Formats: sequence, structure tokens, C-alpha cells
Amino acid sequence: MSRRSGILEFAVLGLLRESPMHGYELRKRLNTSLGVFRAFSYGTLYPCLKALVASGWLIEETGDAPEGTPATALTGRRAKIVYRLTAAGKEHFEELLAHSGPDAWEDEHFGVRFAFFGQTSRDVRMRVLEGRRSRLEERLEKMRTSLARTRERLDDYTLELQRHGMESVEREVRWLNELIESERTGRDQRAPDPAEQDKKSEDADGLPRHRGGSRPDPSDDTTT
Repeated sequence: MSRRSGILEFAVLGLLRESPMHGYELRKRLNTSLGVFRAFSYGTLYPCLKALVASGWLIEETGDAPEGTPATALTGRRAKIVYRLTAAGKEHFEELLAHSGPDAWEDEHFGVRFAFFGQTSRDVRMRVLEGRRSRLEERLEKMRTSLARTRERLDDYTLELQRHGMESVEREVRWLNELIESERTGRDQRAPDPAEQDKKSEDADGLPRHRGGSRPDPSDDTTT
């Protein structure tokens, strides 16, 4: 199996783990959520789906016909096929998620792996992030060495292109550093709980602030 077909298999299993989908819906998700698959066609996706079905990792089910279309043979349309992950497919995807070797650090693979970090254990996330950073640091060093050797022979536009490439790698390294630090500290990236926000908005004297930003007037005593 090629690397590209392998990462497609991983992405398909990951998306179907969230919910069963028709082939059209699955391809749309691959294109919109995982941009690396924009060049994939149905001619590439369906052989992958068939192979996953043959492996026992997916099953095909007959889905609902398009809205407003009678489910009869007179329509001349075939019923849609829905692909659903099997128990064996879930187990296989878990095995793929646990993989953190060099393939997971490559340009094409890393973006897809990162898209499923929410389903990946923290130790695996750390290994993938650190591996990706190491790979980019090596690439950056080679780019700097190459630029230093060829600078005098490059025209202005080629030189700017080289600098742009280096800056892109440097930005990703900084981004990875921030992600790695976040993983190490275990910082919760989710939106804050409103109840916690209310608690934090209390003044030092323990009086909570109103939603509008004003605090209650102690002199406004309406009790008798």
C-alpha cells in the first residue's frame, strides 16, 4: 500500500468513526476538512472504500433515497450506500492512531494526523509533534546552509523565494513549540465554563459582578 493510499485509509476510518456517511458526503468531508485530499476523485475514494469493506473494517448499508425521491424502481436510481465502521474497523483505527513513527511527521501525513489529535492520546500527540519539529529543524538547517552557499549566485527573486520558504518553516517550528508546551503543561484548550467565568469575575471582597459589568450597590437594601 502506498503512503498516500495509507493516509486516505486512515482519514476515511477516522471520519466514519464520527458517524456513518454516504460516499458523496465522505468525499466532501475529505475535501473541506482535510484539504490534502482535494485532488482525490471518486475513482480513488471508492476503491479505498471497497478495500476497507473487504478487510472487514467497514460495512455497506442501504441509506435513504434523496429527499423527495420515491424509493421505487421506477425512479431509475440506485439506493445510496452508507458506509459504517465495524468493531474491527474501530480497533484498526485505534492501532493507526497509536502509530507515531516517521510517516506521521511527513508534510502530507502530519496535517491529517493533526486533524484527529482530538482522538489521539497525549503521549502519541507529543511524539508526533516532537518528531515533526525535529524534521522541520533539520530541513531549516539544510535550507540555511544551501542559501549561504548559493546566495551570491541567486537573482533577487529567487533569493526572496528561498527566504519565503525559510520563514514558512520557521513559523511552523514556532507553532509546534507552542503546541508542545501546551501539551506538556496540560493546559485545557476548551472554552471556559460560564460558571467558572462567573466565579472568576467576583471581586476581592467576594461580591459577584452583574452580567452588565456593574456590581450591586451595598446601599440598595430592599429588605425590611
